[in-house]
Amino acid sequence: MESMSLQQYICKLDLHSLPRVVKICSGVYFQGSVYEVSGSECCLSTGDLIKIVNIQLQKVNCESTEKDHIIELLPNFEGLFQPTPERPHKTRRFLPRSYSFKGKSSACDEQQYTLQEILQSPTLQGKMLKCPDIGSSKYQLCPVYQVEAIMHLRNDVVKINSTLDVEVVDVTEQSQHVHFIKPLMLSKVLLMDNVLPVRAEILGAPENTPVFHSEWVCRLQRGCKVQIHGKVSSWKILASSRKGRKRAFFISSDYEGCFRCCPREFHSTTELARGLSMARKLHVVVTKDYDSSDGELPLFGIGDRLEVLSLARGATDVLECSRDNGDGDIERIKVPLFLDASFVEDIRDSRKYTLQEVLEHFQLPCEVKVVAKGSVSDPLGCVSVLTLEAQITEPFLTVSLEEKPSVTFEIPPRWLDMSLFFTGGPVKPTPPSSLKVEELTEAFYYSLLNLLPNNTPAPPRPPKRRVSEKNKSPERTGRERERKASAPAKMTSTVSKNICQEIAKLPYPGTHQARADLGSLTKPNQYSIEYGPPTSQKTTKSSKQAIDTRSNDNSNHDYEEVHEAFQETVHKMQGATIKH
Repeated sequence: MESMSLQQYICKLDLHSLPRVVKICSGVYFQGSVYEVSGSECCLSTGDLIKIVNIQLQKVNCESTEKDHIIELLPNFEGLFQPTPERPHKTRRFLPRSYSFKGKSSACDEQQYTLQEILQSPTLQGKMLKCPDIGSSKYQLCPVYQVEAIMHLRNDVVKINSTLDVEVVDVTEQSQHVHFIKPLMLSKVLLMDNVLPVRAEILGAPENTPVFHSEWVCRLQRGCKVQIHGKVSSWKILASSRKGRKRAFFISSDYEGCFRCCPREFHSTTELARGLSMARKLHVVVTKDYDSSDGELPLFGIGDRLEVLSLARGATDVLECSRDNGDGDIERIKVPLFLDASFVEDIRDSRKYTLQEVLEHFQLPCEVKVVAKGSVSDPLGCVSVLTLEAQITEPFLTVSLEEKPSVTFEIPPRWLDMSLFFTGGPVKPTPPSSLKVEELTEAFYYSLLNLLPNNTPAPPRPPKRRVSEKNKSPERTGRERERKASAPAKMTSTVSKNICQEIAKLPYPGTHQARADLGSLTKPNQYSIEYGPPTSQKTTKSSKQAIDTRSNDNSNHDYEEVHEAFQETVHKMQGATIKH
């Protein structure tokens, strides 16, 4: 069969005969040129087979032979065309002009056809036509189709323009035995429980960030044949070792090893509050002295043993604790949350826990030590302290290599996705999974931490603490001393000035009004400074001493001297009046 252009082939194609298989022969895209199809790159090489499954009319170009222009018609154009007896003129290409026509032509006769009739008739295709709804010129129709086709090793149906300059030949009859491979992503296989187990072949290696430090990961390359046994619904534990070389692991829920709880370290009382759990009591030993200079906070010393009881909410959140002072002396204390103290947990439990029991009795994250390995090659056995950080419920697929079916491993398609296709054939029964612990790459570990929700509450804001006299800096203390020293002098000057003004306003001594005004001056006025509770108007020696004790400076003492001097002056004036 002779080859023809893709445009010619599509124009003559009967929709009822689909699907059809064509082979790429030659053209502009000879020897594997690359072009863009549906937003992705596609390669057409000589000899490639394409299965055409559908075609859709996009538009029709009406090429005028007289006015040198092209008119674009939409597929729903309702005008009528009439063939002309002239021979078809050689087509020319011009700039397109778009029209949106509706309604039927008024000039109709027996030789007029609709747009769809012209396109579906082999005898009318290629003829010169007239259409009064467009103009008086002669036109030749050139339809543009969108071809939907299946290509080898592509996950979806590609869409190709029919005007693509490439030649094809129909090989449908000779290609009945050809199976067009439709690739799938491993993440899609998770939704296909009805087809599992299945045999498959990998088309492309994973392009994600490397996930595991395992030998089987390197085998997942193009051409590798695997067996997908089924979906795993078990959970994993994300764990890491913080001492020595940084390592991270996925621990399966069916891990057979045992753990023992390790003491935790706390570097503040806020961390103590976060370490409270309903499952067990929290006993700690103080590892750093804490000195309370203002006398309001409890004193800690190295070796003190505390039991953290509860967190009490209030104006200032505090931890209610009991301190063992020895000889059965238990003291109840309240510890604020803003103290920078250090503690280490006092573990009084030597029991061995399985992984499931750890989740039941402890709150993640927690630190443990492996005291019984799950297998001989268990990588957790050489880790001194292991931090169990979070529980992972991501779905996994149980997979084994076809060349080594006795060893199965679990792949998380979300983080280790790849393209493959089903090859068919029987699948051997699934052996027990032998890989209970997978070591993670450092890059994947930190990227996984960013995906996990952060349930750690923000630390409370510490209350404002009063600065004691001992903790005041010399510079600040000096400034306060200067300010306090200057205050009495200013007050003395102001009070003296006001006393003189009051004396000048007094009436003649000895009158009733004078006695009343003198009595009013002995009452507290706007210049007096009060500390503590109100005192009586009569100033005695004992009350004067009490005022001096409650005050932080000597300003009241200066005022009392001025006030006593004024009273002495008043008494002298009263005595002079009596003598007079």
